[in-house]
Amino acid sequence: MFDTLSDKLQRVFKNLRGEGKLTPENMEVALKEIRVALLEADVNFKVVKQFIEGVKQKAMGEEVLSALSPTQQVIKIVRDELVQVLGGHQSRLRLGDPPSVVMIVGLQGSGKTTTTGKLSRWLGKNGNRPIMVSVDVYRPAARQQLAIIARDIQVPIYGGAEGEEKPLDLAKGARREAMQTGRDVVLVDTAGRLHIDDELMTELQQLKEALNPVEILFVADAMTGQDAVKSAEEFHKRLGITGVILTKMDGDARGGAALSVRHVTGKPIVFLGVGEKTDALQPFDPERMAGRILGMGDVVGLVRDFEQVVDQKQAEADAARMNAWLEGEVRKMPAQYLWVHKRFKTRPEGEPDLYG
Repeated sequence: MFDTLSDKLQRVFKNLRGEGKLTPENMEVALKEIRVALLEADVNFKVVKQFIEGVKQKAMGEEVLSALSPTQQVIKIVRDELVQVLGGHQSRLRLGDPPSVVMIVGLQGSGKTTTTGKLSRWLGKNGNRPIMVSVDVYRPAARQQLAIIARDIQVPIYGGAEGEEKPLDLAKGARREAMQTGRDVVLVDTAGRLHIDDELMTELQQLKEALNPVEILFVADAMTGQDAVKSAEEFHKRLGITGVILTKMDGDARGGAALSVRHVTGKPIVFLGVGEKTDALQPFDPERMAGRILGMGDVVGLVRDFEQVVDQKQAEADAARMNAWLEGEVRKMPAQYLWVHKRFKTRPEGEPDLYG
């Protein structure tokens, strides 16, 4: 994703470097090319207009035009504007007092059920104890799919008690089960439709009123571009979503949804689905995404990966030092204390073998 847009933006910057000096004239040409590139990437036209105005206002100033490295200044301005369009900063889940209820909503085929499993696994890896429930009573396959995912990631799923056949009953039952078993997050995989209809929205509104969820996350298929953005906007108007999860970001979509949905809904992108496996879910970071779009690579991601490696090596070094210290302390102890168990194989220097 973003490869075509990245290539076009790189060409714009290359042409600016070739000018030698920035002028209002060649900046106008560059901004026009950037505008076309964004529109061809299926970015919402209102977003494009605001983005270009922001870049133009900052890039046409005297400080940039007369700078020693004006093109680099322009690239930085474009990057900063991209970060703002994408949300400005990384948004995190807002989990309240347990059990916190998180509703997963969206159209049929957007990847809601798979995303519910991915998010459950991510929460478990980050110290939470989630439980899942499918309230899609219209498609038995959806509940079966979530059950299969639950076995795969080893997270409990609430299947419903006797007589619980309605979505609201199932959701309340899952919350009750969470309270009884010490689960701190309830992920509710809701039903979807091929198109938004009043029946679907009424059901979701009833769930919202009864469950008081801390998050309502709209799952959008990035491959559908502006259709995904329009659906997110409609869900927000009628339900009040709190965030967006974009799926299929590893595909060949042009990227317009990622660059539009934050501006159109006013709600942040929280996660990205980047593959089919249950661990293919990434927290969304505007700075990392802006770097990818500009062809700079995921610099922030590389730094974080490096820090994780450094932390691991530091932990290994600390463990080695601790073991060496313990070995030294052990050797100072009398043999009779060390050899209470025959399994202790280290015999201090100079001590007789008590077990001959």
